[in-house]
Amino acid sequence: MRLAAFALLLTSALAPQPAIADAGPDRQFTGQDLFKLEAAADPQISPDGKTIAYVRRSADVMSDRVRGSVWLVDVASGEQRPLVTGPGSYGSPRWSPDGSRLAYISGDEGGAQLWVRWVSSGAVTRITQLPDAPDAITWSPDGSTIAYSMRVPAEGTSLGKPLPRPEGANWAEPLEIFDRATYRADGGGYIKPGFNHLFVVPADGGAPRQVTFGNFDDNGPIAWTPDGKSILFSAIRKDNWETEFNDSEVYSLDLRNGNLTALTSRYGPDQVLAVSPDGQKIAYLGFDDTHRTYENAELYVMNRDGSGARSISVGQDISIDDAKWSADSKSLVVQYDFKGAATIGRFGLDGSFRQLASGLSGPGYDRPYTGGSFSLSRTGAIAFSGGSAQRPPDVKVLAGGAPRQLTRLNAWMEAKAMAPVEKLAVTAPDGKPIDAWLVMPPGRQPGQKVPLVLEIHGGPHSAYGPWFSTDYQQYASAGYAVLYTNPRGSTSYGEGFAKLIDRAYPGEDYNDLMAAVDAAIAAGVADPDNLFVTGGSGGGILTAWIVGNTTRFRAAVSQKPVINWISEALTMDGTGFTSRYWFDQPPWKDVTPYWRRSPLSLIDKVKTPTMVVVGSEDYRTPVSEAEQYYAALKIAGVPTALVKVPGASHGGIAARPSQSAAKAAAIIAWFERYRTGAKAPQASD
Repeated sequence: MRLAAFALLLTSALAPQPAIADAGPDRQFTGQDLFKLEAAADPQISPDGKTIAYVRRSADVMSDRVRGSVWLVDVASGEQRPLVTGPGSYGSPRWSPDGSRLAYISGDEGGAQLWVRWVSSGAVTRITQLPDAPDAITWSPDGSTIAYSMRVPAEGTSLGKPLPRPEGANWAEPLEIFDRATYRADGGGYIKPGFNHLFVVPADGGAPRQVTFGNFDDNGPIAWTPDGKSILFSAIRKDNWETEFNDSEVYSLDLRNGNLTALTSRYGPDQVLAVSPDGQKIAYLGFDDTHRTYENAELYVMNRDGSGARSISVGQDISIDDAKWSADSKSLVVQYDFKGAATIGRFGLDGSFRQLASGLSGPGYDRPYTGGSFSLSRTGAIAFSGGSAQRPPDVKVLAGGAPRQLTRLNAWMEAKAMAPVEKLAVTAPDGKPIDAWLVMPPGRQPGQKVPLVLEIHGGPHSAYGPWFSTDYQQYASAGYAVLYTNPRGSTSYGEGFAKLIDRAYPGEDYNDLMAAVDAAIAAGVADPDNLFVTGGSGGGILTAWIVGNTTRFRAAVSQKPVINWISEALTMDGTGFTSRYWFDQPPWKDVTPYWRRSPLSLIDKVKTPTMVVVGSEDYRTPVSEAEQYYAALKIAGVPTALVKVPGASHGGIAARPSQSAAKAAAIIAWFERYRTGAKAPQASD
């Protein structure tokens, strides 16, 4: 289903803030503060628009885990109360159609299970006793049934007959045999035999019923037809499902007889969203797959039988993340990214479009990615999660007029000297405008030059914006300004801008980043003798590419990078993705472009002290990529260090607060080692 003229103007991305004179140790944002943070996620507004259920995410200092609890907020008054709390973690709250009950998933006891709570009485019942976690829970229109998806175990491939083990003997584990093209997943590990299928279960408890079968993965979202007789879902139910992993169709399943009908057929991913309340139309996301690195996800509408499909978003040059029908079935409220901000708009079936609100943000706040989510009531009121550069997301509501913030999480941060964020205007060498922001150290005086960290986003088809970042706040507390940008290839600036790096990454995006650094120097913020660079994933690739092309940075930290495209293409979790979408041929047919775009090919040019960071269970840019770079730097005599985050995946490298804080501290210590004017490094550094 992402040396030139430049502008020097600094403009504020937020309300102007006075310089903070006292930014002493007691007021600095530190790694310990990560355990105090709370974030609002997955806000679900009730059908009548009067109440919002949301997941309140907070860290448990004893378990070093982020856990969720479910809270209710009164839309009129803003008063909130806990609904589901406890020692476990709770999430995915979903209102029944009449608003009297709330389904949710609890990981408290016996694994993740589906529960239902009667809101007025507080009565609660566990609906399932499942061997694996349910997902995509969706109420039937009459509230009698809940559909969900779940992995169904299967017998794995067997080769040979194992020896009989004597009773009580302590033998080695049996052989592990894999025969699927995608045999492991980042964050999930090696995939066990089995497939995802759909189930329905009575909403007041009872035996679940499996409704899809076969050697295919049937996934959510799940959409019910208003008459409750059918459910719609998306899947790749084709013989070549292993290799054509981006060619899903929308299916309709008749629950009365089990008949399954494909409603789409084009080559490319199609993901169902919802059936219109009048039962006449189906909304879904998709695009024609041309094996390019990026395509906008368009919003399509088709008739209930699959006929008359048309894109209603194609004229806006935006990529749709989610869409929900209005109660009158005449329009859809959508979420999309626009110039570094997650945004809500409305498409009419008549072709009209208008923006409704901006500034959504999500609970993953180590770096300032766009994100967040929304829900829509029958009254038209919209609940969404939104924050700022100084705060994680709170619950907000749009119900006529301007959005209102309902929650005030993280009040303790008022006493902290939080780093202000300012917009930096940048023009690339070829004249393209590049969005960039500067995070200023608290207490910095106008005209004062400070060490600068260029921090580069991953993806590379993703986007940063003026949102809260724990990494940046810690760098700023240590006295560094942080520069972050959306270079070419970033999303939210139109399909053409994102496609500028197709078959050319890394490439001209390097010049965009250097232009941003030059602009920060010219603006009188960055000390040109104290420049540093870091980034993760796609940003880790570009960090390694930068130190192979320039020596202007005093030190670098490449986090979870791709160093060798040849090895990455054959060891990443999405086997077949890199060789199909980032290159024209697999590496054994044409190795030249793989090597030409691999930072490993630039080792002889690297002079910058460069640390490498990776999660020990990273299957997206596997550990072997970071280890190759570390070994090559060592052999080449470049100062380096290898930092592994134990138990961490690619996407979860900052999931545990202690590790997130430790990683940021290690990066700061590495930069301090090479910063001019810094104290001499201690043994503990």
